[in-house]
Amino acid sequence: MATKVVYFTVDGKPEQAEFRSDDTADELKETFRAAAEANCDDILKLYNTKGNLINISPKLPENTPDTRYKLEVVALHCNDNVLATQFGAVIKDLESRIEVLEKKVFVENGEIPPVVGELKHKVENLREKLEGVDHLSWLGLFKDISCGTSLKPFWDKSQSIKKTDEHNRRVFEKFKKISQVQVTDEVREYLRKPTFDNWQWDDPEMIILLRQMYIDLGLVSRFNIEMNVLHQWLYEIYKNYNQVPFHNFKHCFMVAQMMYGLTWLIDLRSVLDDVDIFILLTSAICHDLDHPGYNNAYQINAKTELALRYNDISPLENHHCFVAFEVLQKSHCNILRNVSKEEYKKIREGMIRCILATDMAKHNEILNNFKSVIKNFDFKNQEHTSLLLMILLKVADISNECRPMDVAEPWLECLLQEFFNQSDMEKLEGLPVAPFMDRDKVTKSSSQIGFIKFALLPLFEALRELFPVIEKDIIEPVRAALEYYTDMQKALEEEKKKGREAAKHRMDKDVIKSKIQT
Repeated sequence: MATKVVYFTVDGKPEQAEFRSDDTADELKETFRAAAEANCDDILKLYNTKGNLINISPKLPENTPDTRYKLEVVALHCNDNVLATQFGAVIKDLESRIEVLEKKVFVENGEIPPVVGELKHKVENLREKLEGVDHLSWLGLFKDISCGTSLKPFWDKSQSIKKTDEHNRRVFEKFKKISQVQVTDEVREYLRKPTFDNWQWDDPEMIILLRQMYIDLGLVSRFNIEMNVLHQWLYEIYKNYNQVPFHNFKHCFMVAQMMYGLTWLIDLRSVLDDVDIFILLTSAICHDLDHPGYNNAYQINAKTELALRYNDISPLENHHCFVAFEVLQKSHCNILRNVSKEEYKKIREGMIRCILATDMAKHNEILNNFKSVIKNFDFKNQEHTSLLLMILLKVADISNECRPMDVAEPWLECLLQEFFNQSDMEKLEGLPVAPFMDRDKVTKSSSQIGFIKFALLPLFEALRELFPVIEKDIIEPVRAALEYYTDMQKALEEEKKKGREAAKHRMDKDVIKSKIQT
């Protein structure tokens, strides 16, 4: 009988299994379960080399040791009451031991050393913390969501999100070395496409590509930007993006690249003036400057310095604007130093308006305002074009799902990492937690289905009303992504259903067995 060998890893350990052609899906799963030493109630997840979830079935394709699948085990059920009882018993035992120690030391020395009091205080604090976050999934703290980079765990408070001077210096040195290299026509053409893959470019190279955007759009000559000033400005922008999972310099680049691609796809230069084009590209580059990795809801609920400074009104977006113009205040990197006062005023107002529009709390208001003018849109009407600029930046900001899945999906994993970091911290600090950011309630597929349906598609389809040309390159990939995540969600739900049915079947057998014995 024909057989096939499947190679995979479990917790980083290489394994291989041989299956017969007549093996059922359940028999395959039992083999994987044995390899992972998983319980019968546990859910198995199998991923291919692209990180996509695949079905464990007799149709599972053969692979090689170089293309191993990744097998993960997810606990189906965890008894919170048992965990709470175990933690409670441990705390009670610690308190009893400290009480005995306290009495013994007092009898022998006639006084209690401060260190005993400190230890007692720490145990009391631990008890309060456990009792105060009973909704926290302790096992969840150790789930790994990776975007292919060495992300620091959220609880490592000693690790600064700021880049080191040494890191920045190395990036700038490489950037300067390659700055004289001519970007090929092939790369320049690829840079204009929504399919652009950022993962194959390092930071200095992306800085070079940002420079090329200003050159090819004619902004360097139009606004008389000196090349060394442009270099210094791009480097300052780079330094002011933090090392957080999602809202980092790579995200800045991808938003700018999508804005650049839309400019060519729609031919925006035929309907907007140079100042508007400059506003769009520069706003895209600056729109998340110094993002701390925690959103506005966290800033407001935690009463952070940013929330206090901006009176709870779009604290992050206001801060991004502040940093953008703080950088431009430095003469050596002020790319606007040769423009007139009138143009500077228009650029500043336009950038502030666009960056503030990226606050998703304002999403529906801005979208509805844009929809109300689409039928009678007038490119000579300042109010209409201001709305269009805001919509274009919003589209670029949340455009990852327009890209090929092998480009877009790692970005989703980065975003979930940032969400989970925040929600874990909110749980520890006793702050409200949004369900879509809670690692215990959200999956990759569930996070995207609603977002695509109710945020992405309505926004993109509104822009299509004005520019039908975006249908193929922007709308169709998003619809394909929705179908992909819907299928993924169905597969997960089916897996859970089978797990529940198997558990119920075992329970029924145990009940029958117990009755027979009695």
